[in-house]
Amino acid sequence: MRRRTDLLFVTAAILATIAPAHAADRHRISIAPGRLGEAAIALGRQTGVSIGMSDQSLAGLPTKGLNGKMSLDGALKRLLDGTGVKARRIAANTWRLERGRSQSPYRPRASSSIAAKAAIQADPVEIIVTASKRDTPLPRYAGMVEALDNSVFTSAEAANGSATLLARIASLSSTHAGNGRNKLFIRAIADSGVAGPTQATTGQYLGDMRLNYAAPDPDLKLYDVGRVEVLEGPQGTLYGAGSLGGVIRIMPNAPNLGDYGGQMSAGVSVTQHGDLGGDLSAALNMPIVAEKLALRLVGYGVQEGGYIDDVTRDIDDVNRVRTWGGRAALRFAPDENWTIDLNGVYQHIAGDDAQYADRSVGRLDRASAVTQPYSSDYVLGNLRIERQWDSLRFVSSTGFVRHELTESYDATQPEGAPALFRQNNKVDIFSTENRLVRDLDNGLGWILGASYLQSTSDIQRSLTSFGTATVLPEIIPNVPVFGRGVPAPATGVRNKVKEATLFGEASFEPVQGLIATIGGRLTNSRLSGAALDPIAALSSADLARAEAQADRNETIFLPSASLLTDAIPDITLYARFQRGFRPGGLAVDDQRVRRYQNDRVSTFELGFRKGAPGRDPFALSANVAYTDWRDIQADVTDRIGLPTTANIGDGRIYTIEGRIVLRPLPALTLDGSFIYNDSKLSRPAQFLRALSFDGESLSLPNVANLGGRLAADYRIALAGDTDLHVNGAARYVGKSRLGVGPILGQTQGDYIDTSLTASLRRGPLQYSLSLTNLLDSDGNRFSLGTPFDLRSDYYTPLRPRTVRLGIDFAF
Repeated sequence: MRRRTDLLFVTAAILATIAPAHAADRHRISIAPGRLGEAAIALGRQTGVSIGMSDQSLAGLPTKGLNGKMSLDGALKRLLDGTGVKARRIAANTWRLERGRSQSPYRPRASSSIAAKAAIQADPVEIIVTASKRDTPLPRYAGMVEALDNSVFTSAEAANGSATLLARIASLSSTHAGNGRNKLFIRAIADSGVAGPTQATTGQYLGDMRLNYAAPDPDLKLYDVGRVEVLEGPQGTLYGAGSLGGVIRIMPNAPNLGDYGGQMSAGVSVTQHGDLGGDLSAALNMPIVAEKLALRLVGYGVQEGGYIDDVTRDIDDVNRVRTWGGRAALRFAPDENWTIDLNGVYQHIAGDDAQYADRSVGRLDRASAVTQPYSSDYVLGNLRIERQWDSLRFVSSTGFVRHELTESYDATQPEGAPALFRQNNKVDIFSTENRLVRDLDNGLGWILGASYLQSTSDIQRSLTSFGTATVLPEIIPNVPVFGRGVPAPATGVRNKVKEATLFGEASFEPVQGLIATIGGRLTNSRLSGAALDPIAALSSADLARAEAQADRNETIFLPSASLLTDAIPDITLYARFQRGFRPGGLAVDDQRVRRYQNDRVSTFELGFRKGAPGRDPFALSANVAYTDWRDIQADVTDRIGLPTTANIGDGRIYTIEGRIVLRPLPALTLDGSFIYNDSKLSRPAQFLRALSFDGESLSLPNVANLGGRLAADYRIALAGDTDLHVNGAARYVGKSRLGVGPILGQTQGDYIDTSLTASLRRGPLQYSLSLTNLLDSDGNRFSLGTPFDLRSDYYTPLRPRTVRLGIDFAF
C-alpha cells in the first residue's frame, strides 16, 4: 500500500484543531451493526480521532456492533474482526484502515472460495435498509422490507431476472405476458394486466437511478448484483410518483479499486415438453489507477426454451425468448471523501411468439392465425456523485433511460382473414436527484433533497391484414385500407410529464426508545398529451378539446409519519402512514381521445418485528395495513379490444402479512411467509356501474387473495476447500381476476410453484443443479391471450418441469 501525500496534509490539518487522544483511554462507545464506512465515522466521532480509508470500497464491508466502555485499540480490534482490514496509526490522532494482504476485495458472489467460506463461518451482521436513503438499521425501520443479498443470485437465479424476486417474496406479484412486458405489483396495489400508457404502480431503481416510468418491468438480469431491497409502499416521500405499491431497488456490485477479479458462468437447461435453453455470463473488475480508478464489466446471454405448440401453423415450442446485454461501471475516488460513478446498461429481449395456450386445444397448445413476436430494447446511462463529511453526505444522481417495447397481438376475427395488431411504446426518461443526508447513530438523522424528472411516452399502433382488405374496417372502423399485408396506422398517443420536487424526512428520539419520523414531498407536475396518427373518425375539434384537457399543472403534497419503539428488548413495534400518487394523462380508444386524471393512495399500517432474518435463531415479523385508493387508473380494453386507460373508481385494500425465519442449526435456515389481501372496488366509475356483474367482480384486478412461501436452506463446509448448498422452496399464488367487470373477469392463479437447487463449490469452481416446477404443474399465471379475443380458455401456464446444469468459475 502506497502512502498518499494528500491524506498526510489532511491529517496535519486535523491535528492542529483537535486535542490528542490516547489509544489506551477508555471511551463510552455505541455503534450499531452495519457497514464499515459508517462505523468508522461513528467511532471517530465518539473517540475524537480521525479514521480514514486507503480504499473507498472498504466502506461497504459488514461490521458487528459495539456497545460499552472500551479503549480505541479494543474498539478497532473488535470492529475489524473478520473483515480482513487492518488499522494503522499514521499520526498521534489519526488512523488509516487498510486492506490486509490476505484479503481479496473482489466479491462477485458467495460462490468464490473466500466469500463462500465467509458466508458459512462468519457471524451474520445487521441488515441495513439502504433503500431508505438514510442507511437505516432494520430494527429501526418502520415498515415491511425484504432484503436479498448476493448469496441468492447464483447464475441460475441471475438468469431468471425478476422471476427470482417473485419466487422469493410473497408480497410481490406480476402479470405474465412475457419477459420485459410484465407489470410488477407489491402488496396488492395492482391496476390491470393490459399494457397501456399508465405509470407503473411499483418504482424500480438500479442504485439511485429510476428504471421505469410509463412502461412495464424491463426485467434486467441480476448478474453481479450485490443486493436487492423491496420496500412495501406507498413510498411517496422519498420516491415520489409511481411508488404506490412500493419500491424495488437493485444494487449491483460496484467497481473495486484494489484488485483484479472476475467470474464466468455457463448453464444448459432442458424443459419437459419443450426445447433446450442455456445461459452464459462473465464479470470482470479492473483497477486502472490503484485505489483511485476502476472499471467493472458484466456481459450475459440467456435463451429460454419454448414449450407452447401452435397447431394451426404446425410449429412446436413457439415461445422461445432470447436475452442479451451487459453493464459497465467506472468508479473514480480521488480521495476518501469523494466517489464518482459512471454507469451504463443495455439489454435486448426478443420473444419469438406469445406465451399463452388454449385449454380447448391442449395443455400446452394453441391455434393462432399469425405469429405474435415482441421485443424490448433498454438503454440506461447514469452519473452518481457522493461527497462525505463525517456524518453528512451529499448524493447527486443524474441519468437518462430509453425503453422501447414492441408487442404484437392476434387480431383475427371469427370467420375473418388473419390480422395482426402491433403496438410500439417508446419511453424516454431524464431524471436528476440531489440530496443531503445526515446519518446519526441507530437510524436517527435527516434527509433533504430536490429532484426533477421528465418522461415522454409515445405509443404507436398499426393493424395489418393478411387477407382481403375488407377485414380492416370490421376490426377498427374508419382505418384507411393500405392493401393486403401492409400496416394501416391506428390512433396512438403521446404523454409527457415534467415533475419538479422538494422532499425531506427526519427521524428523532423524543424519549428514549421511541423514534418519530416525519416527512413530506411537494411535487409539481406539468402534463401534456397528443394523439398520434389520428383516424378519420376523430374530428379536429374533439382532438383539440382532449389535448387541451391533458395540458395542465398539478401540485400535490405527500405527507408521511411513523412511530417506532424498540424499548422492549429485541422487539420493534411501529405505526406508519404514507401517501402516493400517479399523474394523469391522455388515452385513446376506438372512438375518442380522452383524459384520465391522477390517482392517489393512502396507507396506514401497524407492524412488529422480532429478531433479524439470517442473524438471529428466531426472527418474526407481521404487518396489517389498510389502503384507500382514489380514482384508480387502469389499463383496460375498449369494445373492440384496443388497450386504453380509464379511471375505474375508488377502491380499498386490507392486507395482513407475516414472515418467520428459524435457524435450528447454524447450517440450516427455515423460512415461511404469507400475505392475505381483501380488495374491493368500493365505488365503481360510471361506465362500470352501467354493467351488470356480481360482487366478486368488484375485486381489484391481479390481486391474489392469498399467497405464501415455504423454504429450507442448508449450507455446510465439507472437508478441504469444499462447500455444499441446498435450497428447496414452494410458493402458493392464490386466485385473482384479470380485470374489473365481466369482460375481463377471467380467473387466474390458485397454483403451487416449486423449486430445488443444489451447488457444490470446490476452490474457485462451483457446480450447480436446479429443478423448477418439480410437480410439472400447468397452473394459470395469467388469463390474457389476445385482447381481441377474451375467451376464458386462454391461459399462461407455468414453465413445465425444467432441469439446469451449471458451472461457475471465480478468479
